[in-house]
Amino acid sequence: MSTENEGTPVPPAPSAPPVPVASPAASPAAPQEAPAAGGADGGQYGTGPTAPDGTGAAPGGAWPPPPPATPAYADGGAAGGSGWGASYQQPAPKPRNGRGGLLAAVLVAALVAGGLGGGLGYTLAKNNDDSGSTTVSATDSGATQVKRAAGTIAAVAAKSLPSTVTIEAESNSGEGGTGTGFVFDKEGHILTNNHVVAEAVDGGKLTATFPSGKKYDAEVVGHAQGYDVAVVKLKNAPSDLKPLALGNSDKVAVGDETIAIGAPFGLSNTVTTGIISAKNRPVASSDGSATSKSSYMSALQTDASINPGNSGGPLLDASGAVIGINSAIQSTSSGGLGGSGQSGSIGLGFAIPINQAKYVAQQLIKTGKPVYAKIGASVSLEDSTGGAKITETGTSGTAAVEAGGPAAQAGLKPGDVITKLDDHVIDSGPTLIGEIWTHQPGDKVTITYQRGGQEHTAQLTLASRDGDN
Repeated sequence: MSTENEGTPVPPAPSAPPVPVASPAASPAAPQEAPAAGGADGGQYGTGPTAPDGTGAAPGGAWPPPPPATPAYADGGAAGGSGWGASYQQPAPKPRNGRGGLLAAVLVAALVAGGLGGGLGYTLAKNNDDSGSTTVSATDSGATQVKRAAGTIAAVAAKSLPSTVTIEAESNSGEGGTGTGFVFDKEGHILTNNHVVAEAVDGGKLTATFPSGKKYDAEVVGHAQGYDVAVVKLKNAPSDLKPLALGNSDKVAVGDETIAIGAPFGLSNTVTTGIISAKNRPVASSDGSATSKSSYMSALQTDASINPGNSGGPLLDASGAVIGINSAIQSTSSGGLGGSGQSGSIGLGFAIPINQAKYVAQQLIKTGKPVYAKIGASVSLEDSTGGAKITETGTSGTAAVEAGGPAAQAGLKPGDVITKLDDHVIDSGPTLIGEIWTHQPGDKVTITYQRGGQEHTAQLTLASRDGDN
């Protein structure tokens, strides 16, 4: 399923979400590598810059593949349709006007009207003070303070908000937008999405503002386009930072309560709630631009309201532990606040599981580069429900199955159709990519594939590729 990282079209995603098969539990979640793009029908999991296996993209393209006509990142433009995710469409670059100006005008009007209404209400109440009313105020009943239990949403929000930030990224040309991030450790590292900080990667300006109003300049420590994860570090970070507790996304169950924090349409420190709607959703998302590179994930789906600007923010469980990073939304229209053209939430939001994001973040802090797992084979990126088909050739006529790679050692050949990875059903190339990237290099997995109408299984050990290129 392809989506928008808050507002633009993205690569086609699997037509049907993978359905877990009753079998042994899948291997621990771990990052995977970016798919290869080889045109409309080919993507590579190889050693090249186009696929999880590092061998490069399928014929006629370079990794990541050019985004097909489908939705994109949760911050981007308005993409209609039924893609998985959301496009990255942030608030307009500075100087900001248009939606921002209209929104401000609406808010001012509301405040003025509110003030007027309040004044009239007070006057009328005062004039009728001796009317014999039997209403009782809270102070009259002795209730001077509302106490909220530790497990309430209000309590979780109060504890978590101080550790979230609103991120503003601006390129050298002045273009950029707003996203969200949260405190990852006491050293000043902030975890967010790659597409949130992309504009500031090459010498741009990056700032992070806490709910208290304190603003810090920041720099990108490392970013992983394939995973859509990035780590930034505050300059002159304060000594009293409180990292958010990280949960276990593998233990999340459908129906669990969720709390999302972010800056939708620039409205910082917004809290919304929902539930886990589904797990292991195959999501392919991008910013929808001509040069866009796709991100792939096996996502947590939530109906908590997520909009442009929520990207990079934490998805919390009922206890306040982070279980995911909000990354993409599915949208059906181009509407947005103030007619900006940005899409909004329809209750289909997608988050990167925190177990995967944590591993990626640790690699970025350690080396500045992401590490992707790979099988060493180029697969088709066409939208289908039959599985991930190994293409006949790889990028620029190279072998579709990398010599000496995991797939070759397992006996896989061009034309084979991979239908399962461990107990996860594989319905397309993008789904396979997302599942491979939940693993770490060195993990052993079982591949089920079709050849000549016959089903076969093979065990292989995932190899690795460093960096997005």
